[in-house]
Amino acid sequence: MLTKEREEQIQKYLERHERVSTIELAEKFQTSKATIRRDLARLETQGKLLRIHGGAEKISPIDEPTYLEKTSKNTQEKQKIAQKAAQFVLDNEVIYLDAGTTTSFLVPLLKNKSIKVVTNSLHHATNLVNSGVETIVLGGQIKTTTDAIIGMQAVEQLKSYQINRAFIGVNGVHDHFGYSTPDNLEAMIKRAAIEQAEHAYILTDKTKLDKVTFCKIADLTAAKLITN
Repeated sequence: MLTKEREEQIQKYLERHERVSTIELAEKFQTSKATIRRDLARLETQGKLLRIHGGAEKISPIDEPTYLEKTSKNTQEKQKIAQKAAQFVLDNEVIYLDAGTTTSFLVPLLKNKSIKVVTNSLHHATNLVNSGVETIVLGGQIKTTTDAIIGMQAVEQLKSYQINRAFIGVNGVHDHFGYSTPDNLEAMIKRAAIEQAEHAYILTDKTKLDKVTFCKIADLTAAKLITN
């Protein structure tokens, strides 16, 4: 069996079983475990699956909850995370605040800070301005379900700024796959924020740990994780 054909069959097999072992695949396709491991490595780089110890598992796109749906979940935990994050904010810095409900709890804690905030959230921007915080809103397409401004216009604008600290929300945190989110366009702007910042922080509650969603943002080493 040709490599491409075998890889297609591996994907179909994974669709049915969701998690498979290297030994199981080697026996099924009558080839060596080393060959299967190479197949799985190639498929992972293409975003087709996630390698785990001894095999692989399926990566499934998920329906992302709306901003309002997220707001009502794990409120106390998100407040505690925001309080931890606020300790890193220093006066006279430029802060990037990512769209999302966990980062929204950081907004009221910035009220007395002499800072400038860049954000891709209209919701955050309104509350920041009402708190008297100097605010820059990125331009671009508005994603109505999450209140996030996304797209290449926003990414390019963000890349023109010098950011001291970026605070980012994610949907998944995984030892191997890193930080992830369901939407590719949101992943792009989160990745750009991490790359632009001198210091990047991921704000997420424990329900997102050991989870993988559709689009990888960055490796775990790219940002400091703040959780409850």
